[in-house]
Amino acid sequence: MEGNRLWKGVRRDDPDRPRPLANGILRLIWEHKRMSRADIVQEEKLSRSTVSEVVGELLRTGLIAEVGIGQSRGGRRPVILEFQDDAAVILGVEMGATHVAVALTDLRGRVLAWHSRPHPVRNDPDGSRALVGELCDTCLTEAAAGRPLVGIGVALACPVDPSRPGEVSEMVLPAWEGRLGLEPLGRRLGVPLMVDNDANLGALAEHWWGVGRGIGNLAYVKVATGVGCGFVMNGDIYRGSTGVAGEIGHLAIAPQGKQCMCGLRGCLATVVGTPALIERTAELLAAHHESVLAGNHVTIEEIERAAIAGDTVARQVVTEAAEYLGIAVAGLLNLMNPAMVVLGGHVAGLGELVLGPIRETVRQRTLVSQVTAAELVTSKLGPQSIAIGAATMILKEALADCFLLVAVPGSGQAAS
Repeated sequence: MEGNRLWKGVRRDDPDRPRPLANGILRLIWEHKRMSRADIVQEEKLSRSTVSEVVGELLRTGLIAEVGIGQSRGGRRPVILEFQDDAAVILGVEMGATHVAVALTDLRGRVLAWHSRPHPVRNDPDGSRALVGELCDTCLTEAAAGRPLVGIGVALACPVDPSRPGEVSEMVLPAWEGRLGLEPLGRRLGVPLMVDNDANLGALAEHWWGVGRGIGNLAYVKVATGVGCGFVMNGDIYRGSTGVAGEIGHLAIAPQGKQCMCGLRGCLATVVGTPALIERTAELLAAHHESVLAGNHVTIEEIERAAIAGDTVARQVVTEAAEYLGIAVAGLLNLMNPAMVVLGGHVAGLGELVLGPIRETVRQRTLVSQVTAAELVTSKLGPQSIAIGAATMILKEALADCFLLVAVPGSGQAAS
C-alpha cells in the first residue's frame, strides 16, 4: 500500500495516456446527475469535439448512459447523459472498539446492505479480521447483484498514519501487534483497500451526505468507547503531518482525574467515553434507588433512553458529560474556527439534552462572537455513518480516477 491511497487494481488500456478530462467530466456528471454534452461544453469551456470524444469513452465504461432527449435551446434537442449510480458497489467497514459493521453502498452513498455485530475488536485481531470478511461476503451476497466491487474502505478507532496505513496503534490496539492484516481480504475480492481513522470518515460522511453537506469547514466529534474528532477543511479531510489530528479524546480536561489508557490523567475520554458514563451512573445510583436504571445492568443505550424519558440520574450523567464536551468544543472552536461542529456516536440521539449544556459552556469559554456563531448540531446519519464514510472515501478517490470504476473481472463476488 502506498500512503493511504487505493492500491491501483485496475489498469488503463493505455497507462501512459493521462485522463484528466475524463476524470473531470465524470465528476461533473456525477455532481449534476443529469446533463447534456452542450452543458459540459459550457461549464468546462471545452470544444464540442473534445467533449464528444471523452463522453464516448465514458459511455463505454457503463458509468454514464444516454437516457433521453432534453429541451431545445434554439437548435437540435440535446441528448441527456445520466450518471449510473448502480453501475458498481463499494464496501465500507467500521471496526470499533467493541463491534464490526459493514455497509454496501452504490455510487451515490445509498446503503444497499448493512450488518453490524458486537465483537471484542481490541482483544481479538484474528476474530475481527474473520468477522470483517464474513460481513463483507454477506453484504455482497445480499445486494451486489453481480455488479463490480470498486474497493473496500476501512475505518479504525485509532490514529492512522497516512504513510503507513497498514499499521495500527499499539497503544490503542496492543493485541494487534501493530498490523491491520486486511490485505488478504483485498486480494481475495480483487479490489483496492483504503484505511483511515473513524472520526475522519465520520466527518467525510457528514460533508458529503449529512447535516454538513456542502459545508467546506466542519468538525465531527464522535463519542463512543473513546472520543475522536475529524476535520474537513476546504472540502478535504485534514489529518495532520502523521495522521493524529483530531485526537480530542486525549485533551486534559481534568488534570487530576483518572488515568487514561494513553498514560495521561484526566483526558476527555475518561469523563465522557462509554465506560466513564456507565461508571458515573453506577456511582449516582448508590444514592438514587428510585431511578429506572437502579437494579439493572446499565448500558449506554439504557442511559440514553432514561435521559430522554426524564430520569434524574441519567439526566445528570448526560449534563455532566455535555459540560466536559463543551470545554473541549470551545477549545476546538477557538483553535480551528469551523463553520459547524457535528456530534456523532452515542450522544447523537440526545439532541438538545446534550447540545444545550455544550452551547452554554461554549458561550462561557469563547470570547469572539464569530467563534460562538459556529453551528452545533447532532448527526442524523445514525449508526451507519462511519461505514458510509469509509465507502465514501473509496468513492471520492474513484471519482478522481474514473478508471478505478471500470469493472474488474470477478470482483464483487463473495467467496464460496
